[in-house]
Amino acid sequence: MKKDPFKEYLRESEPDKASKSYAWSTAIGLQAVDGLKPSKYLIDTAIQNIEGNITIKEAQNLIDNYYEKRPAHLSDEKRTEEADKVSSRIAEILSETAFSFSPNEYISIHRRLFQGIYNYAGKIRDYNITKKEWVLDGATVLYGSASELKATLEYDFSQEKAFSYKGLSMDEIMRALGFSATNDIFAENAWYFRNALVRANYTNLQKDVHETTEYLELFLKNLLLNEKNELHNRNLHISGLLNEGKVEIVDSKVDIRSKKVNIQDSKVDIESVLSEKGSAFSVKTTVHIHRLFEKFGFDEVFGRSAVMELLKLKSSGASKLLSNLIQADIIEAVSGYGKGKYKFKRSV
Repeated sequence: MKKDPFKEYLRESEPDKASKSYAWSTAIGLQAVDGLKPSKYLIDTAIQNIEGNITIKEAQNLIDNYYEKRPAHLSDEKRTEEADKVSSRIAEILSETAFSFSPNEYISIHRRLFQGIYNYAGKIRDYNITKKEWVLDGATVLYGSASELKATLEYDFSQEKAFSYKGLSMDEIMRALGFSATNDIFAENAWYFRNALVRANYTNLQKDVHETTEYLELFLKNLLLNEKNELHNRNLHISGLLNEGKVEIVDSKVDIRSKKVNIQDSKVDIESVLSEKGSAFSVKTTVHIHRLFEKFGFDEVFGRSAVMELLKLKSSGASKLLSNLIQADIIEAVSGYGKGKYKFKRSV
């Protein structure tokens, strides 16, 4: 979502409209953390609620009826249905004043958000899990043991309740206070936020990798304190091979310098494309994608020979890379330039 459809309400409207806009905007922005996008119908329905034409309950009923009449049968459609329904439920919860800081409330919120979507809504998992993470080069963080989850949850809540934030600096308390935030930073940096959470919970002594909150702090400072820290997923990868400055651009200094503004403006776009479609790629492939994008951006056309020259690949390797990028919907074939020409596909 390139443009926030609720921004005008946040800036110019009376308090009630502004608060509802904030709730919807935040709810939709949070969907991007899981790579989900709401439908146009959800956006239109949300605006009706913000304008005061319908209540939040009526908005939810409209969304439920919408999907009852056209049940999702493809995985992408089911994910859109999830985004729409969960967004409306988050907006409702954010609009409420009643809240209890307790494990039961936490579980209750989970139930309200995902009831009818997942059969484990509002339940503490009774099995152990792993998840391969791109940022960890395919490794997984250590998730809490299922047998200890309830006790761990109760302990964490009791520790937070007992902690005093009195006398701490703004950096130290920014996680605890209710600063205003909209969906922009979540929508534009959703994959970064996910990866930052992973890096804050991963240690591998053999690889000299230690859990760190530095990346999460940068995100939170942008979110809560309106700082302008640059957020790049490549800087989080544990290999270090993607760090800014290490992805060398061969024989393209003049082109990059002359297009510096365009490249800077497009960095968020390519990060967004990768967050939606390329999180399963290897480090080597991700490096190749970055190098291709730095060279060609969204507007220039390239073919297999250009890929071979830039990345020093053989014909078969370049063909395989192009095929993988087409399948991932990162590049698209273009006509009018001869056979086998491609461009990077902008995120919609």
